[in-house]
Amino acid sequence: MNHLDYPNIEIWQERQQWFENEIEVAQGQGSYLLSEQACALTAEVQATFCSGAWAAVLILAATVVEAQLREEITDFKGNAKGLIDAAGGEPQLHWLRRRRNSLVHANPDKPALTVDQQWTERDELEREAREAVRLMLDALFMSPGT
Repeated sequence: MNHLDYPNIEIWQERQQWFENEIEVAQGQGSYLLSEQACALTAEVQATFCSGAWAAVLILAATVVEAQLREEITDFKGNAKGLIDAAGGEPQLHWLRRRRNSLVHANPDKPALTVDQQWTERDELEREAREAVRLMLDALFMSPGT
């Protein structure tokens, strides 16, 4: 499978540059209160993104969002759906949560991802991964610091 091979250096660098540009756009010139765990996981998302592991990007990006929101809303006890609602209920964050859940919680009657899709829908999976990164960064940089 060609997507199981490591990308050439030019592809890796293009993806890395895109990711770092997205960080700059999301962060702007501000100072932010960031979750330590969310920041550490963001580095994992970047490495995963650069390698082209699109489904893993979706799963990890949703994890970063949850880690950041759990530090934002410290007194919240509940699931990710309720957490996103408590943070304003951004519909796109719910899309990311549902997409992550579909990938993590298998449904044998209707798989969220098939081997065939890994071959035939690479462009769509990459588009979803890029959207997940943007959403993740928006959540990461949502609380200005001092």
